[in-house]
Amino acid sequence: QVQLVESGGGLVQAGGSLRLSCAASGRTFGRYAMGWFRQAPGKEREFVAAINWSGSRYYSDSVKGRFTISRDNAKNTVYLQMNSLKPEDTAVYYCAAQTSGLATMRGREYDYWGQGTQVTVSS
Repeated sequence: QVQLVESGGGLVQAGGSLRLSCAASGRTFGRYAMGWFRQAPGKEREFVAAINWSGSRYYSDSVKGRFTISRDNAKNTVYLQMNSLKPEDTAVYYCAAQTSGLATMRGREYDYWGQGTQVTVSS
């Protein structure tokens, strides 16, 4: 069982930045692919970014160039640096772990999920 705990959400003005963190339990974190997803009120969950076990990164078109995903395997933590935030980035952000190590945009292929952290961007 892997436990994921997100932190770093909050309220920020448009154009500002936030860094989300996701701490994972377990000793095999380095083998996992990690993803970030978000869900806005009344909308479906959507893919944001993912990083596989080797460090390859993937982004949705809506955040490419503004968000950066990274990982620190020594700390069992994955990060999402969010710059140039827009009101449409407002959502609950979830991190997820994929134990095969292969990053995917499909949420159903992730094995474990965190509880989420709220990000609110004011205009």
